[in-house]
Amino acid sequence: MKSVLITGGSGSFGLAFIPAVLANGAERVCIFSRSESVQAAMREDFDDGRLRWFIGDVRDRDRLRRAMEGVDLVVHAAALKRIEVGHYNPVEMVKTNVIGAMNVIEAAHDAGVSRVVALSTDKAYQPVSPYGCSKALAESLFLSSNNARGSSGPIFAVTRYGNVAGSRGSVIPKWRALLASGKRTVTVTDPDVTRFWMTIDEAVNLVNRTAETMVGGELVIPELPAFRLGDLVEAMDLQAEITGLPAWEKKHESMRDGLSSDTVRRMTVAELREALAYV
Repeated sequence: MKSVLITGGSGSFGLAFIPAVLANGAERVCIFSRSESVQAAMREDFDDGRLRWFIGDVRDRDRLRRAMEGVDLVVHAAALKRIEVGHYNPVEMVKTNVIGAMNVIEAAHDAGVSRVVALSTDKAYQPVSPYGCSKALAESLFLSSNNARGSSGPIFAVTRYGNVAGSRGSVIPKWRALLASGKRTVTVTDPDVTRFWMTIDEAVNLVNRTAETMVGGELVIPELPAFRLGDLVEAMDLQAEITGLPAWEKKHESMRDGLSSDTVRRMTVAELREALAYV
């Protein structure tokens, strides 16, 4: 793809995806996000004339349409992702995750984009939280848009992720910060909670492969190992203070029917310690 736009491009995924797409020969890479300060810091880190910087919100269809002018591939990574934020602010999650998805779809049609790959989450499968529900609806919007694309409209695919280890807002950087401050006790909802383990490189490769091979309508689900939360606490040499699992979180996540974090291969404490060295 000659020209690529990444919504939410100043987040953890964008930071990893930009070097990969530049290395693949993209002629123009557009970073579309709300964060002025993060974009300013990124401009200092990424010294490449192929990059373009757009301050904007996926809630603003007109801004998306303008930013997508001349773009071949859109990677839609923008979302409100925190479970507890969605529980307290479900309307805001709908505005970004659902209406934002609708705006991306319509802007891609209007701008003549060829392909759109949307990032989703295991929490969209049999959701119990506003976050999961909003992403499940967004998945449906993107996939069903292939039925109304006409003869020359964009094609759409969705990649469904597990927990991306070390991403912004995840427990690993939070717990490392506590360790650095001298604290060794962390709050844990339930040590027997399990989650899928995915590296940021795996996330980037999944999107790249999907963008290259998609024909429209794919829901791409990777095969991932899982870990027990209590084992991650042990691997990071911490102690757990148990708070209890809230109603809007699952004890185990699933990618699809028959692919659950409590039945796939479980990472050992030793494996987690080794994996943490690369996160």
